[in-house]
Amino acid sequence: MTPLENEINGVKKELISMWILVQSQLNKARESMIHFDKDLAREVLVKEKRVNSFELKIDRDVENIFALHCPVAIDLRFLLAALKINTNLERIGDIASGVAKYVVDASVNFETAALESTSLIRMYDEAINILMDTRTAFEKEDTVLARSIFKRDDVLDAINDNAPVTIAEIIKADITTLNESLFILSIIRKLERVGDQSKNIAEEIIFYVEAKILKHAERNNKGKE
Repeated sequence: MTPLENEINGVKKELISMWILVQSQLNKARESMIHFDKDLAREVLVKEKRVNSFELKIDRDVENIFALHCPVAIDLRFLLAALKINTNLERIGDIASGVAKYVVDASVNFETAALESTSLIRMYDEAINILMDTRTAFEKEDTVLARSIFKRDDVLDAINDNAPVTIAEIIKADITTLNESLFILSIIRKLERVGDQSKNIAEEIIFYVEAKILKHAERNNKGKE
């Protein structure tokens, strides 16, 4: 394996580690919301610094590869995709921190009935599953799985679109739920963006992997000539 290949593999491993951390942040923010666990929410806020550190390190490592090796073709595509995936993961980490901050700032627990009527828990679970599947698609270079993300994001969009009406009904029924209801609406808005970031990641996986497949096909065709 060449030095360039070793360094690219290092970047891939770093991205996967960051992915796992971001997934953990989303999961913990979800648990803190459901159980109104302010300590767990504060843990998410503290660990946001680790996500940011990961992003900076990956950016620096990719910049060093550009400077030392001047990558081209497939290597260049992978590194460009890695930079964008890195940014999207950091933004999802920010979203997890945003959810955790709502839990820390909230004065009362989120009512189970409100979480169910808005489909917030279903939305949260699907957002986490989508993020997990983008990681699997990245690790396995699976463009079929990556493309499935686009359709699955429709579920998040639909819940987001229906949220204002549902939230208005909750507030109308009980004005004392105003602050809690607005927090729920804000969380739904954030989770919708998790879907958008995941779609961006899926696009980068397709961009990198399909170019790689095409390159291998060209090599095989040349070998047959």
